[in-house]
Parts: sequence; C-alpha cells; structure tokens
Amino acid sequence: MQFDNKTLVIFDLDGTLLDSAPDLALAINLMLTDLGFEAAPEPVIRSWVGNGAQTLVSRALQYCGCDSSQDSSHFNDALVIFLAHYQAHLTTHSVLYNGVFDTLMQLKQSGLQLALVTNKPMRFIDPILSAFKLRDVFSITLGGDSLAVKKPHPEPLLHTCEQLGTSVEQAVMVGDSKNDILAAKAANMQSVGLTYGYNYNEAISLQSPDVVLDEFSHLLQCF
Repeated sequence: MQFDNKTLVIFDLDGTLLDSAPDLALAINLMLTDLGFEAAPEPVIRSWVGNGAQTLVSRALQYCGCDSSQDSSHFNDALVIFLAHYQAHLTTHSVLYNGVFDTLMQLKQSGLQLALVTNKPMRFIDPILSAFKLRDVFSITLGGDSLAVKKPHPEPLLHTCEQLGTSVEQAVMVGDSKNDILAAKAANMQSVGLTYGYNYNEAISLQSPDVVLDEFSHLLQCF
C-alpha cells in the first residue's frame, strides 16, 4: 500500500526504531538484585516492554510476587532504583534495528516531517537520540511524561499534529505495539504496524493497522 498526501510520519521509539530491551532488562535486573530478588530472563522482560517505565517496574515486581498496588512506597523505591540504573545504561547494549538510520534519512530528505512519540520518559530520549545521531531528524519529540496522558490515548498524536500544523489525515503513525495502533485509531489516523518489536507476544496484525511490515526499510515503498 502507498499512502497519499502524507506530510508527517510519527514514530514510536522502543521496538520500532530501537531494540532497547537489552538495556531495559539490564536495568530491571540490577533493580531486582538491589531489592533482593532473582534476575528475570531477558525474553520475559521483553514481554513487559511497551507501556513506559512505571508499568515495566510494576510487571517486574509482580513477577517476583510483589503487589505494587498494595505497597506504593515499595513501588516508588523500585522505580527510582530502576530509573537510576537505566540512566547509566541507556545505550550499553541497545541498537537501532536494521535499516532504521538510512530509512529515516531518506524519508526526511524526501520532504516528509518526522516526529517521535514514545511512552519513554523524556529524560532518556535526548541522550539516546544523540548517541545514535538521530537528534536532528525529528521536528518534535514527545515522551510519556510530556503530556497528562500517553499512548494508547490519542492526545500525543493529536498534539503532535497541532504543533506541526498538520491535519490528522496528512499523518501516519508507525509503531510495533498495540498502543501505537490503538492511539492512531482513536485519533482517526492511518497506521503502520511493525512485526518485529514488543507487542506482548501478540501479532501486531490483530490490531488491524493499515499496513503491516516485517522490515523498517519497507516504509520507503509506502511514501
């Protein structure tokens, strides 16, 4: 499928552009060790990624038998520990997925505006983008704490369009998670679902994005 009359492409980060699971897993396991728990396998932690840091920590604590909803102070302590460890290991093992850098450059050079809308806290985004030389690629960047709500709520996508003077009809959301596709549908925006990322062991096609791609570079055929 080729999209018509699009001027803006909005991207998710984790699981879409960046395989960040190895560093998220490292930080989670350092947190668990600090709290006296055993480390969790990376494949298990990968299935927890996609809803932001708070949900990731909550899932890790639940995995270890802790009910964070019943002990908010324990959760808050764990979150602080996790964020500190992740800050120290943002790009230790993380890598861009195959074809991401070149594809983004070609899309930008074609005249499209590119935006980044992620549920990752803002404090982590700029160091990651700088490390992978992507800082100047995006016209706007929103993190999970930039607004009062985050994906799957449509507001981050609507806000991005508003800030860039673009209509929803001129924009496309590209992501790997059902949160990306649900946000796009709620905003009445077309979407691309990528099959290789983090979607809680569910096929992204179940969310019925307008296009499903196995390779990031195949985006070039859509514009």
